[in-house]
Amino acid sequence: MEEYPIYLMSIRPQYARAIFAGKKKYELRKISGLPPVEEGAVIIVYSSGKVKSIIGEFRVGRVIIGTPERIWAAVRRPGTGIGDDAWPYVRGAKRAMAIEVVDPVLYPRPVSLEEIRRLIPGWMPPFSYRRITEGDRLYELLLRKLRSSIGREEPSFPA
Repeated sequence: MEEYPIYLMSIRPQYARAIFAGKKKYELRKISGLPPVEEGAVIIVYSSGKVKSIIGEFRVGRVIIGTPERIWAAVRRPGTGIGDDAWPYVRGAKRAMAIEVVDPVLYPRPVSLEEIRRLIPGWMPPFSYRRITEGDRLYELLLRKLRSSIGREEPSFPA
């Protein structure tokens, strides 16, 4: 078993669609109180907005951390899928990160917030992202099956 961290990340539907269509190559995040995402990690995508569903996952390639200006300079170029609409999101943050999207895969079917709450009453998606740890009820009751359905290996969760 390979050891890698898993994160659950809320992404607006239009950006999630662009990721899984292969058009958006980086996801931008402000860093405020959360540890940065690690290279090699897996991001489970919760599509927020009207979708309100876990829809797929991707592997993290490079993670670029710095001022919003540094992040913008690194990713605002043709082919990254980052448009001018992304700048207001990171502008003004003390630190931000650009997460490279590698190997995005949709699950066979989305799992809605309503379905998740039937398994885990009161469950709330993260505002931005959170790390999934060994024994996490969401992983044990749902994510393990979803990942298996697309042929992804079981992680050995890092300590």
